[in-house]
Amino acid sequence: MTKRWSAISATLGILLVCGTAVHAQQNVPRMAGGVPIAPTGIADNPLGSGPFRYRTAEGMDIRVEVVARDIEYAMALTFLPTGEMLIVTRKGELHLLPKDAAHTRVVPGGPLGVFAGESGSVGTSHAYTDIALHPDFATNRYIYIAYNKPEGESGRVLALGRGRWTGERIEGFEDIWVAPSGVSGVMRLAFAQDGTLFFTTSGADAQNLGTAGGKVMRINADGSIPDDNPFAANRSARKEIYSYGHRGALGLAIHPGTGALWESENGPNGGDEVNVIKPGLNYGWPYVSLGRSYPGPWQSERPGHPVFEPPVVYWMPAIAVSGLMFYTGDALPKWKGDIFVGALRTGEIPGTGHLERILVNENMEELRRETLLYDLHQRIRDVKQGPEGYIYLAVEQKDGSILRIVPAD
Repeated sequence: MTKRWSAISATLGILLVCGTAVHAQQNVPRMAGGVPIAPTGIADNPLGSGPFRYRTAEGMDIRVEVVARDIEYAMALTFLPTGEMLIVTRKGELHLLPKDAAHTRVVPGGPLGVFAGESGSVGTSHAYTDIALHPDFATNRYIYIAYNKPEGESGRVLALGRGRWTGERIEGFEDIWVAPSGVSGVMRLAFAQDGTLFFTTSGADAQNLGTAGGKVMRINADGSIPDDNPFAANRSARKEIYSYGHRGALGLAIHPGTGALWESENGPNGGDEVNVIKPGLNYGWPYVSLGRSYPGPWQSERPGHPVFEPPVVYWMPAIAVSGLMFYTGDALPKWKGDIFVGALRTGEIPGTGHLERILVNENMEELRRETLLYDLHQRIRDVKQGPEGYIYLAVEQKDGSILRIVPAD
């Protein structure tokens, strides 16, 4: 009898412990749609004076330099043939950074954009989201800006326009593509080797070919639609659509060897992706995702892509992937051919932005990846190769900056 009661007591003890564990879970505060409110315990870390020295996995020491500071919410950058840098910001400003300078100046002539809120919060609006030069910029001086255009009294829609660079300002800016109502967010740009222009759209209805949200688009440099687009002959589809089933693309780049279009795309709470974009294909959102929804359950019953185009690389938990770049320079030789992806935060925790390096083989299959600059706690929004082969980063924070990765010695 004593042994029996001992066994019963032990069982009850286990049940009590288990019951206590179940009820010990925190009641996490949530925003609309069940999205947990992000903690701020390690957010808003100021950037040190630098430079910062790092050892890296490939046996190549690097130094990270602060090129320029006090650029509020830098979103994207590009280089002029003169070596000067142009930077667009969430606030809707275009900055010029002269060569070898440490301070930018705001230049006029860009469009009016809608700026609101903090990135990652409900109701956020990014006034400017990307910038690109026409492939024949030396002749026509065209600069392209992606932005959120005011609509009505308080609305906004994604738009893409261009104007001519005078050396001091943009002149004659005009839209060449404007989304229908309901499509806003972030747009990224990439010129193909044939001179056509790819861009991304955010928004819902990603599976509907008759709508503009959740797509990769392809147009000519003047805004017209190429005749060889995959849905050009489909009466019910938007003719500029190149691929569909995307959630939120925050990076776009052309592979320098193959000319293929690559995209980095945000999942929900997990399932961030890098994709090779092929004409006419469906990338699955919201039917499938290799990640969890914000409240916790898996986004799809079967996390995978049995009938949709699968990613080349994915992250679980999410790192909020942003800018995307292929490194082709000689200044950092151990990284030649590698993929670089900016990260805004890891695992839904602000203050965990960084840079990721991905090594792939000749078949574009992942071999290994490396987390870089994690201790700086900066939101890396864009990553670009400079004319001298260094790597430049746009930091999207209120006290934003431009960083540069160079050899340590």
